[in-house]
Amino acid sequence: MTSVTQAVTACPLDCPDTCSLHATIETGVDGKRRLIAVDAGPGNPMTNGWICAKVKGHADRVHGKDRVLTPLIRTGVKGSGTFRQASWDEALDLVASRIRTATNRSGAGSVVPYLYNSSAGLLAAGGLGPELWRQLGAANVVHTICAFTAGLARSEMYGGMLSADPNDVVHAKLVVVWGANPTVANTHFGPLVNQAVKAGARLVVIDPRRTAMAARADVHLAVRPGTDVVLALAIARIMHQEGLLATEFLAKHVDGLDEYLAAADPWTLDRASQTCGIEADEIAEFAREFATTRPAFLRMGWGLERNRNGGSGCKAVLALPLLAGHFGELGSGVMLSVAGASPVNVGAIHSPDDPNRRQVNQNSLGQELLGTDRPIEVLFVQGSNPVVMNPDQAAVLQGILREELFTVVHDQVLTDTARYADVVLPATTHFEADDLAGSYGGYVLQRMPATIDRVGESRTNDEVSAALAERLGLNGFDGGSSSLLARVLPEGLLDDGPLSLRPDGGTIQFIHTFPTFAGNRARLFDPESEVPVPAYRAWQPVYPLTMLSPATARTISSMFGERGDQPIVVSLHPDDALARHVAEGDEVEVFNELGMITANATIDGSVRPGVCSLPKGNWLRDFQGTFGVNVLVPATLSDLGAGACFNDAHVDVRRRRHPNP
Repeated sequence: MTSVTQAVTACPLDCPDTCSLHATIETGVDGKRRLIAVDAGPGNPMTNGWICAKVKGHADRVHGKDRVLTPLIRTGVKGSGTFRQASWDEALDLVASRIRTATNRSGAGSVVPYLYNSSAGLLAAGGLGPELWRQLGAANVVHTICAFTAGLARSEMYGGMLSADPNDVVHAKLVVVWGANPTVANTHFGPLVNQAVKAGARLVVIDPRRTAMAARADVHLAVRPGTDVVLALAIARIMHQEGLLATEFLAKHVDGLDEYLAAADPWTLDRASQTCGIEADEIAEFAREFATTRPAFLRMGWGLERNRNGGSGCKAVLALPLLAGHFGELGSGVMLSVAGASPVNVGAIHSPDDPNRRQVNQNSLGQELLGTDRPIEVLFVQGSNPVVMNPDQAAVLQGILREELFTVVHDQVLTDTARYADVVLPATTHFEADDLAGSYGGYVLQRMPATIDRVGESRTNDEVSAALAERLGLNGFDGGSSSLLARVLPEGLLDDGPLSLRPDGGTIQFIHTFPTFAGNRARLFDPESEVPVPAYRAWQPVYPLTMLSPATARTISSMFGERGDQPIVVSLHPDDALARHVAEGDEVEVFNELGMITANATIDGSVRPGVCSLPKGNWLRDFQGTFGVNVLVPATLSDLGAGACFNDAHVDVRRRRHPNP
């Protein structure tokens, strides 16, 4: 006889919301627990009784046809997806043997662990895996592909000051959403903004696309991609010229004002208007509104970091609340990531790192795989799908096809990257192992207990790391989640359920939390930075359309892309479509010097002229050819932290001509 129960857990997927969940569990006659439904649960108030559709359908992924159930060893050519089943011992022995061979022949730096467990719990993401590769001396893959540039910009200006609490936005009189699309990612923030608007707040959205939030905003500034720095500097110049700077606040709390204003001075209204594609009077009107409306809340996203001016853009935008003094009262401040308040420090279990360890930029994986100076011999991929998600996709594919490269993928489903692997190892989902759910969008910490039995022979990241460590002769590894939890979680901390890390209204910046530089002062000028003050780097692309590849409601990065329910559609502004004789639904080719993909065109006034949009996250099997969207994305690097430049993709579009039958 079967029984159905519910268990409380949390969602660790790469989204700011970190929802509380109810998992509905069916226990079969064999005693095995199976996930049959997921819905909103208690604990995190931001969840507010509802969750997104993709997580609602998570049971289909946990028990789906793409789930990897046993270790697999390749039998066919690379990329064919042809494998045979193997035991864990056989697979791990093979992996350890190839790691030893590579280390003995070429040094530990020839082993590259590409760990990007952004949709995993705290232990799965930061537990024994990083420690294994640190002790081995393998290369360190720097997580520069998302949020790195923006995070570095914020830390160089504010240090360790905590983010404004998103729940405080309901008290704002002006809400500015810049480079973020909460309707798709951070869906529970939108209702909070709606509360503020109903109470009389004005909403301004700055984004090249008219997103759902922009469509209902009081003001939408459709900035040209890559020119956010220009817009922000022009706003700063107006505030300075018109005596709108918060001089008392700046004198008390901020260093580097003169250097910053000097950087802003060249950006007159007319020059800024021509560069960023916004009417001069619109820039001036917003500058005055931002400077004079209190309290004002800035929600900056990661969209504006994804170009060669990304660091400058982030710094210029993050400076505006300082110039206007938008701090010190409920409903004011800057929100980017709330990470930093958790009492859990998984990194405490790690040994000191070797400063001479090889560093690999995520965004340069293709070039690194093809490099001959320090050839990569072993690539270990965990919690990521770089074949789909990395820039310069053609180079990544060419590199991963090298016969002398031994590739291991530890993942839940047979991703595109796994199809190119020599060994595939089955991974647990967050329903199958004990862990903790941190958050970068709310001040809450939650426990994630194992709610179902392991699917197939899946193992956790920590269990795989411990097993490899044993085979490689490394000591001090224990893959059990209970012992790891005991090492990082203060006793009794989550015994009564989810923990609120900050009191309501208790994270007002410059009242409860301050910059962590000398004198608790923020910095508008940092002489040690790659970007001491924001600066605009102009360039003349060969191809006329800037291609954006945003997230959608159907995927998280490429997770859930195995469903194949996201159409390959390129959105074009009506003027750009007319100039290319493209009509709604036409099959078109999107191309540049790096490659070409085929898509169906949709005529869409929500993208500004000169911009086209193709969603990220689709798997290669959804395209007609070998490549996906990121074949069009260059491996250029941002001005701060060598971050990804997905929005530096410049393309053209033409109707596809079919040969006569």
